[in-house]
Amino acid sequence: MATADSSHRPSPLPVVAEAAQPLRGAPTDYDPLLKAIGNARFVLLGEASHGTQEFYRERARITQRLIVEHGFDAVAVEADWPDAYRVNHYVRGEGGDVTSAQALSGFKRFPVWMWRNTDVAAFVAWLRAHNDSLPSSRRKVGFYGLDLYSLFTSIAEVLHYLDEVDPAAAKRARERYSCFDHFDGNSQTYAHATGLGLSASCENVVVDQLQEFAKRRADYLRSDGPGTAETLFHIEQNARLVVDAEHYYRTMFRGRVSSWNLRDKHMADTLGAVDRHLSSGGKPARIVVWEHNSHVGDARATEIGRMGEWNVGQLAREAYGEDAFLVGFTTYQGSVTAASDWDEPAERKKVRPALAGSYEQLLHQTGFENFLLLLRGAHRLRDALSTPRLERAIGVIYRPETERQSHYFHARLPEQFDAVLHFDTTHAVEPLERGGAWTGSEAPETYPVGV
Repeated sequence: MATADSSHRPSPLPVVAEAAQPLRGAPTDYDPLLKAIGNARFVLLGEASHGTQEFYRERARITQRLIVEHGFDAVAVEADWPDAYRVNHYVRGEGGDVTSAQALSGFKRFPVWMWRNTDVAAFVAWLRAHNDSLPSSRRKVGFYGLDLYSLFTSIAEVLHYLDEVDPAAAKRARERYSCFDHFDGNSQTYAHATGLGLSASCENVVVDQLQEFAKRRADYLRSDGPGTAETLFHIEQNARLVVDAEHYYRTMFRGRVSSWNLRDKHMADTLGAVDRHLSSGGKPARIVVWEHNSHVGDARATEIGRMGEWNVGQLAREAYGEDAFLVGFTTYQGSVTAASDWDEPAERKKVRPALAGSYEQLLHQTGFENFLLLLRGAHRLRDALSTPRLERAIGVIYRPETERQSHYFHARLPEQFDAVLHFDTTHAVEPLERGGAWTGSEAPETYPVGV
């Protein structure tokens, strides 16, 4: 029996179909979206998987317009700080890399295809060309990583810098970081040993190192010559990442909620640090963020949020209000680049049609192939979509045989995002290095039940 509230709620399908703004590949496709974004300083662009070509390609199209037409200052992505900073050097015309593919070669940790793919390489090449075209008086657009998995790479970055500018401080830092030496550069080993109480943590020494660097920062700024502010920002972020990564790995086995919250808090804090670094002369920075829907969409609108998890989208709304604009991406069916398990090869997998009762199925039923829904301020549309529905999330692993348990959760789409882009049939992103598992044919339609 319908409740009093639901009896007055409009049927969602005709309302969604009326509100849908088709995307036809035209230059003007995203005019309505950019108008809705307005003067927002943080535009968070999601993805429903880490391996879908359309999500990468369309995020790049939107980002290019935000940079060229609205003066956005940086792109911040769900990637490790040191690896992304190598790309930052390249797009600014610095460092030794001569192609975008070379600049992306620092991404060696699973899942390599997430950033080493043809669509990201094309965007990075575009960003380099854009920066090269700017007059010398204009600041170049940056590329930064928000994630915290690079514990040992970030340690190496701090030590390399201090070896060059302050050998005595480098010696102290090396002594502190030697706490990690017997874990053979393996953060998972550290997580097991400290999480199970088999080894003392390195918490105090990494905090001490960050504090010493912060105290000496002014001295380094005065003495290290041109480009120092940017370099010091990079090194201080690495030292800060070591602190947060140590905490993350030490608590990884205490439960999903605590480790998830630590990671997303770090990413939100890093976004704030990039904002402060780039904001100058009374001109606040404007930043595009590329992350998965699960990080971009406001967690308070999901069943995961009710379990106590927060995410970057929620924290951005709490910190910046309407200056944060959250965009989700969805698909109904197609193919995706993903692995069957952690550290396994990338495969080109078939994405099953979305489950009945999901937002993806509802959007498919409009009959439009690709379209935009603007949710912020669209009261009738928001009301029509406000009943919680299933929503699909594919990360770097896709297990179609357990899809309902592995990849679906309940959410309230209008509270989760300010806009949604739906691409009904999507395709697997193409890795820069194609392994045999990826280049082989897609799984048959009946996989895995075989009937």
